[in-house]
Amino acid sequence: MNAAILKGRLTGVGTGPGDPELLTLKAVRAINEADVIAFFCKKGSTGNGRAIVEAHIRSGTLELPLVYPVTVETNKDEADYRGPIADFFDRSAEEIAAHLDAGKNVAVLSEGDPLFYGSYMHLHVRLSGRYQAEVIAGVTAMSGCWSMTGLPLVQGDDILSVLPGTLPEDKLVERLKDTDGAVIMKVGRNLPKIRRALASVGKLSGALYVERGTMSNGAAQKLEDRDQSPAPYFSIVLVPGWKTRPGADR
Repeated sequence: MNAAILKGRLTGVGTGPGDPELLTLKAVRAINEADVIAFFCKKGSTGNGRAIVEAHIRSGTLELPLVYPVTVETNKDEADYRGPIADFFDRSAEEIAAHLDAGKNVAVLSEGDPLFYGSYMHLHVRLSGRYQAEVIAGVTAMSGCWSMTGLPLVQGDDILSVLPGTLPEDKLVERLKDTDGAVIMKVGRNLPKIRRALASVGKLSGALYVERGTMSNGAAQKLEDRDQSPAPYFSIVLVPGWKTRPGADR
């Protein structure tokens, strides 16, 4: 038998935005069938993705925590972040490769969708050329948040932009000017900058701030009413388009 056939299968599993009931049937099946469950986390934590799928991990399944060496406390553009994080993804890929070479099927959990700002994609580009690899789509944080709040975002010919809050303020302003609706992610300490950018283009009053969307402790409020303290990791800003919708002026 060809040795390649004996290798395991890699699966990137989207776990959705937080509510365990938003897991797809396909994701649950992949978790149930996996020999190894890998998940990203901070030191001292098992991570949100692991918590979402808790009820679906079989007893005896090997668990592989992938512990970030640095987190958002370090500037992503500095060498002391880029170097360690690249090494981390290299090491993580080889840890997983060892299990795949042993014929084990590995499911890597990814909050939201694996290929939308997900850490899993760093493993996928390193491993998918060497092993069978499948990606299982997950409900994104943004769709979970606008569904939770019942906020229609774009309609008809509206343009939607997805922007990282880590952009320089002038770039945020430029992008916000040239779109109808927007989703601003990676809020955290960037909240005051995001608020100023939205105010400068006249879109602050309609913006909605959501934290821990779809989770049991999730909450939402108008961004202009939110205080200036840093936002938690699971936070997002929604800027609706569809200016002609009924009630848009309220």
